[in-house]
Amino acid sequence: MELIDIIKGLEEYDSATVQNALMTIDSYDNEQIDYSSPELKSYYLGSKPVVGIAVTCKVTPLYEPKSKLDWDEYYDRIDESNLPVIGVIVDIEKNKGRGAVMGDGMALKHKALGAVGVINGGSIRDLPGIAAAEMPVWATGRVPGHGPFNLIETQTDVEVGDLVIKPGDLIIGDSDGITRIPMDLAELTLKKCKEVREFETKIFEELKKKISSMKEK
Repeated sequence: MELIDIIKGLEEYDSATVQNALMTIDSYDNEQIDYSSPELKSYYLGSKPVVGIAVTCKVTPLYEPKSKLDWDEYYDRIDESNLPVIGVIVDIEKNKGRGAVMGDGMALKHKALGAVGVINGGSIRDLPGIAAAEMPVWATGRVPGHGPFNLIETQTDVEVGDLVIKPGDLIIGDSDGITRIPMDLAELTLKKCKEVREFETKIFEELKKKISSMKEK
């Protein structure tokens, strides 16, 4: 199955179902934690989960660094992708989160380049504008401002919500947070998601019937 078809298929499931599916795969390391911690929150999602390939960057939102990159080095990676992209922007300053790393302008920029979501290892601002741009966004907080805002690295490993994300990782995000799906298990995970959904639906329907019958008594 083509990766784009796997991505589209995974969009029909939530991150919890994906986690349950991974746990049923024998070759999956059940002791690893492939999902974000509680500090990373969904601030705007849209109608369904977001699935895409990670394009990463590290930024300094408050102070002028000794060296920096042109922002096109990050944006071009999104624009050039032939797959849905989730941008991952990480604040690497000592007082992380004190300056915003994303606002409405960046939401529109990502949208125009075809990104399907942005994960922020830091704070965001302009949330109404981000929502108006219909750009799904995750972050560790909100603040109203930032200083000189510079790109330091792109397409390197980053850490967001206690989860290490590598460029090209397959990610699903929803209101619970984000989950990384091992690329070599992506197709099998999609298959297992269907099995998990069917099993849970059967159990849930039985429980709902029991609850309903109790109310009738």
